[in-house]
Amino acid sequence: MTAPTEQTSANGAAQGSADASWFGHPRQLARLFTTEMWERFGYYGMRALLTLYLTKHFLFSDSTTNGLYGGFTALVYLTPLIGGLLADRYLGSKKSVKFGALMMALGYFILCFGGETAKPHATIEGQRYEIIEENSLDRPTSTGLEKRYIVDGGQKLLIKGNEDGTVALLAPDGHVARSVPKGGFDAAGERAPLFTLLLLVGLSLVTVGNGFFKPNISTMVGALYPNGDSRKDAGFTIFYMGINLGSLFSQLLCPLLADTVGWWAGFGLAAIGMVFSWSLIQFNGGRLDGYGEPPAGQAKDRTLAIYAGAVIAIPVVLFLFQNLMNAVPPAEGAGLLGYVLALPLMGKLLFGTFILGLPVILFYAWKAGNKAEFQMMMAAMVLIVFNTVFWTLFEQAGSSLTLFADRNTDLSVFGLFSISAGQTQFFNAFFIVALAPVMSMLWTGLGRRGVEPTIPVKFGVALAGVGAGFLFLVWGAQFAGPDFKVSIWWLAGLYLIHSVAELCISPVGLSMITKLSLARIVGLMMGVWFLSISVAQYVAGIVAQVASVETVGGQVTNLKLSLDTYTAVFTTIGWVAVVIGVLLLLLATPLKKLMHGVK
Repeated sequence: MTAPTEQTSANGAAQGSADASWFGHPRQLARLFTTEMWERFGYYGMRALLTLYLTKHFLFSDSTTNGLYGGFTALVYLTPLIGGLLADRYLGSKKSVKFGALMMALGYFILCFGGETAKPHATIEGQRYEIIEENSLDRPTSTGLEKRYIVDGGQKLLIKGNEDGTVALLAPDGHVARSVPKGGFDAAGERAPLFTLLLLVGLSLVTVGNGFFKPNISTMVGALYPNGDSRKDAGFTIFYMGINLGSLFSQLLCPLLADTVGWWAGFGLAAIGMVFSWSLIQFNGGRLDGYGEPPAGQAKDRTLAIYAGAVIAIPVVLFLFQNLMNAVPPAEGAGLLGYVLALPLMGKLLFGTFILGLPVILFYAWKAGNKAEFQMMMAAMVLIVFNTVFWTLFEQAGSSLTLFADRNTDLSVFGLFSISAGQTQFFNAFFIVALAPVMSMLWTGLGRRGVEPTIPVKFGVALAGVGAGFLFLVWGAQFAGPDFKVSIWWLAGLYLIHSVAELCISPVGLSMITKLSLARIVGLMMGVWFLSISVAQYVAGIVAQVASVETVGGQVTNLKLSLDTYTAVFTTIGWVAVVIGVLLLLLATPLKKLMHGVK
């Protein structure tokens, strides 16, 4: 909670309790709901395009793309740890949200400037060959007709990857003119340094801006309800529906514009959504007075200094992205120490912050709180660790699952029309919007009867559910056609299962943080919650790298190999998630005791 004094907090609580004019909730929830909706419109619209943009426009390899995507989304969730602290101490939530929204909008606008498509080439046995593209368009959607050739000895040779890792170069009559051994074919792209720099600057602006926006909009929602208000879980579920309502439309519209007009139009629409989000807080007509105000009694206004520090942080984040892209994997047999030492700076920063931060905050809770408060904080930290596992697996959506949709999914809808790979992410948002009211009523109804599942039980069900979603898709992969593509409905089924799992953990988790945290550091704890998701995003990038497939000019040359690779990885992580979910269900009873009646 970012209210400056006990009096302000009490006033906010009283107002939230007395004014129930929007679906039985404080009317301010409607504005915060809409603000978050437009912010998520921008973010998820951009995210629906990002992986495809990196692989198809900039021609980064799967490994580089998944690593950069994981690093970016990790930092998006790490910066709220700092943004929540700055809001608690100096800015207040409302001012932080406005500043973050402006930075994010600028970042999306910069992403519109991608320049010309990177030029593909290949190196074979030390010799460079230019790659000739046929039926290739610089857009998110693949047609399946794209082909890649090299010219060798006056012959135009089709590039075809083999299941054993070798590459066959086929002559026009179909016979193998040349065979390249595994590891001997190195495909790459020649990119303009200026536009690559603009890409990273845009992502850096979004990263820093999100740190100011993300934790503090959630904290403002928590401040609408007094302690012990049974409506809080339902309120956060409604708020969470706003997140997905925004992403639902953007994940349809941004890829559509990118396909029909150009990449710039898709990113431009995301930027416009972000501007709308800023305007709702900037011009709130006094409706949010008393919520998210700066702490009272500050000897000096540090607003400008904090804004300047945020601008200085942009090149720092940019450096982390460049370091991540240039990271060298550890040598075989290097062991755990070798792996840790080989981690890019971002990996060391994330794991170090997480491993050291949790015990430090628990020590503070032990010193500053009573026994019950300390035990509640312990329960919160245990759930935060399990939360990390959930998002590691769930966040394959923007990376490996998007690439799976592009390469190994039949995107035809009942044979009437087709959607793009980027648009498949809308399934998750659609199911959240459809199911969030149902889940909200379910929790409220069960709560009235005194039989609502505890928070640990909800978390355990979520973990088992995310694993079940992957196993469902793997089952469907058995029915892939001769083109090695799975029906879109198997992918939709995965997102349905994942959406139910998400509703059991994410809005519940946000509410849990506000309930179990010490009141003096609730903003910081909200940041720790997002830190756990940050670590998960980074590890998700590593998992997606395991599912990487070799590409040439942004296209896979062997669809059977890519299907086998994806299903093997999805099978493993599916069963791991189910086992961990069952483990948490077994721990639910002792955790409940530590929570001292918090539901």
